[in-house]
Amino acid sequence: MSGGVVAIVIVAIVTSMIVRIVAIRHGVDPNRRNRRGAAQPLLDQSGPSPRELELQREVEAMRDRIHVLERIATEDRRPQALADEIERLRDK
Repeated sequence: MSGGVVAIVIVAIVTSMIVRIVAIRHGVDPNRRNRRGAAQPLLDQSGPSPRELELQREVEAMRDRIHVLERIATEDRRPQALADEIERLRDK
């Protein structure tokens, strides 16, 4: 190969890499194509699915329950008595 051909190949490779980097930074996967040949986005940007929203509500409800249980378990107790009870339960 002559020097000109090598330079063209190097420029083509570098250009391809730059295009891929720019596509990835803009949230597009250059390797995935839809039916029309357009690049697919990396992340689904349509928002959370109904199932995800349901799970978020469930996690929030669980956090609230844990908070209440922690309050019930710790109010009106001496710290040492609580620590002893935790150790006793841990041994079971």
